[in-house]
This record gives sequence, C-alpha cells and structure tokens, in this order.
Amino acid sequence: MNDKKVIVDRDGLGFEVFLSPSDLRSLKVGEERDIFTFLFVGEKVLELYGFLSPEKLELFKVLKSVPGVGPKTAMGLAVVGSLESLKRLLEQGELPEDVKGVGVKRLQKILLEITGKIKEVKKVSPKKKITKDDVFDALVSLGFNKQDVADAVAQVPEDIVGADKRLKEALKYLGK
Repeated sequence: MNDKKVIVDRDGLGFEVFLSPSDLRSLKVGEERDIFTFLFVGEKVLELYGFLSPEKLELFKVLKSVPGVGPKTAMGLAVVGSLESLKRLLEQGELPEDVKGVGVKRLQKILLEITGKIKEVKKVSPKKKITKDDVFDALVSLGFNKQDVADAVAQVPEDIVGADKRLKEALKYLGK
C-alpha cells in the first residue's frame, strides 16, 4: 500500500488498484474489504480504480463520462459519495481535498454536464469579481464560436450580476 494505490490479493493473484487518499486512510494492511472497481482502458495502459462503496463507483462513472475529465480527477471528485452532495459542494465553491489541479473552468464544465446549469465554482480562495471575460472564457471553453460568444456577452444587460445569471442570459442569446 502506498499513497495512491493498494495491491489487492485475490486467490493468489495481485491487482494494483488506485484508491482515493481518504479511502486509503480507512484501510488496514491484511484487512478484508469489498472494493468496487472500474477498469480504465487507455491507449497504453490498463488501470483499476477502486471505491469502498457502490455509490462512489457510480458517481465516478458519471464524472468519467464528462468530456475532459480523466479517471484521477473523477476519482478525486467521487469521494463525496453522491451526485447531490457533489453538486452542493461545487455550488458552494468548495472542492474535496483529494482533488488536485482542477481549475474553475473545468469545474464549471462538470457542473454544466451533471446538472444542466452552470454555477460559478471557485476553490476556497480570495473572492474574485465576475467580469465579462469570465463568462466569455466559460462559453468558449464549452466549444462556442468566439465571435458568437462575444456578441452574446455584449447583449447581456449590465444589471444582471453573478456569473451563473450572466452565463444563463448569454446562453439564451446563443440559443437563438
């Protein structure tokens, strides 16, 4: 067992299984536990990702289906255990401690994919004023044409505040 994976012995055959740090901390060497696994098939690699509950595995599968989300990011986000808990956490602008290297834009994309609406998501850090550039960047990162996005963002009234509301309004213009 190390800080990222364990070797699971099944009838004399050892399997290397990646686990989240929080799941790893709850295991003891020699202890028998059920581990629910997912086999990730990459270009040059086969990796097993394990979870201590079937709910975490299901959440992992949902997150893994989001474009641009790899298995390690999905595993880090799946530690919360349920889709509802993850939505609530991300909407509050917080991240599970097991998630590293995930920026605001990727979290917005994940929220958009799993909830159908986007919220401004920030790691716990100093508050940042929402600008038109934030909405522009979010929409471009989701694949919209830059000129169409610029036109839509320019049409959003200045009295609409908050990234989620400004983004929603811009999406209305893009949908026309």
